[in-house]
Amino acid sequence: MHGTIFTLLKRYVQTQYDHSTWVKLVQLSGLESGDFSHKEVYPDEHIYALVGHAAEMTGIPAGELHEKFGEYLVPDLMYMYQKYINPDWRTLEMLENTEHSMHGQVRREHPENSPPVLDVKRLNENEVVINYVSPRRMGGLAVGIVRGLAVYYDEADLIDVLPTTSEDGERVQIHVRRN
Repeated sequence: MHGTIFTLLKRYVQTQYDHSTWVKLVQLSGLESGDFSHKEVYPDEHIYALVGHAAEMTGIPAGELHEKFGEYLVPDLMYMYQKYINPDWRTLEMLENTEHSMHGQVRREHPENSPPVLDVKRLNENEVVINYVSPRRMGGLAVGIVRGLAVYYDEADLIDVLPTTSEDGERVQIHVRRN
């Protein structure tokens, strides 16, 4: 997992809870340090351990924490990838173009990274189906990012997000509809 995700997870924990909570999560996870470089790639097991212990500490299921973190990530992701984003896009157009515009670019520039594969099919003007594929099994993060995009584009009250399969599988289907 890319170090940027860990850096943002650290900030998320610190803003939602506090710095001591982050330190405790790092200790419980058996990591040597809670500082991550945005230039490095870290084992996926690190994120699993951090989120797993956060779930234990808060009583919030890991999948729900993934969703909340995914929502939190959106403003930073939009800033990082702004040069690949058409300013006329809204939520559904952003979803349609993420795989080609952003994930494809990440794979070309940083082959050591492996973002999930998103196969997005437009059903009609107001609906898409996202087929998320990743051995990381973090579909909850994708669901959270979709919800975060709706907030980012000021469409949260218009967008329904419905995972149609379990969010912890390697393959997750997410139905997104604009009302």
